[in-house]
Amino acid sequence: MRIVANVNENIAAVNRWGYWATAAWAVVAFLVGQFAALATIVLWRSGQLYAVLDTPYDGILVTLFILISNPVSVAILWLAVRFAKSNAVDYLALHWPNKRDVVIGLVVLVGIIALSDALLYLSGHALVTTFQTQSYSTALAEGWLPPMLFAAIIVAPAGEEIMFRGFLFGGFARSERAVWPAIVVISLLWAGLHIQYDWTGILQIFVIGLFLGWMRQRSNSTLLTFLLHTLFNLEGTFETVVQMRFFS
Repeated sequence: MRIVANVNENIAAVNRWGYWATAAWAVVAFLVGQFAALATIVLWRSGQLYAVLDTPYDGILVTLFILISNPVSVAILWLAVRFAKSNAVDYLALHWPNKRDVVIGLVVLVGIIALSDALLYLSGHALVTTFQTQSYSTALAEGWLPPMLFAAIIVAPAGEEIMFRGFLFGGFARSERAVWPAIVVISLLWAGLHIQYDWTGILQIFVIGLFLGWMRQRSNSTLLTFLLHTLFNLEGTFETVVQMRFFS
């Protein structure tokens, strides 16, 4: 695995893993996080593996998967940064954004959500997916709604932003010419992992990924992309609540 210096115009030189090493670390972090969550759930539901497979959108299972897999993945990425002999704040761009970038991000996010919802509505597609309604209803019935909302709105965006707009972006976007190819590739990877949605949901996530990548490059802040990602998930949760309370 090769470590190279990467210079961002907003920060000092940072030692970063090379392209392939960055990808390898990300794959390891993702897989270990997934297997840790799956193993915990299988042990907890010992003897009920088929039931787990039959109800993948169960609110408790979704919550546990998020709460276990994301911290494990982030811990491995933190180790990768330590092995590169770099500072995590600079490596992962954990910097406070300026007010202008925050305002721009919020305005564009509102526009993307409004446009995508309008297109879904006019094309006859549901604004709320089966995954959202089933996980919400089962979590509510089982008394796990607050933990699930915390996991979906806070924990998942934190883990995903550190992985995609933090670690992968830092390893792939090494020059001006590499920025947008990196943003596209990272957005494709991020959208492709959301297999719980249909093609319209995956497309929406890809577009949001492009937007978050642009904001990451513009602001040099994964804290800003975390905020925007959190608000995006919060808006989706609000739509789910409205759907379940008034239209189900």
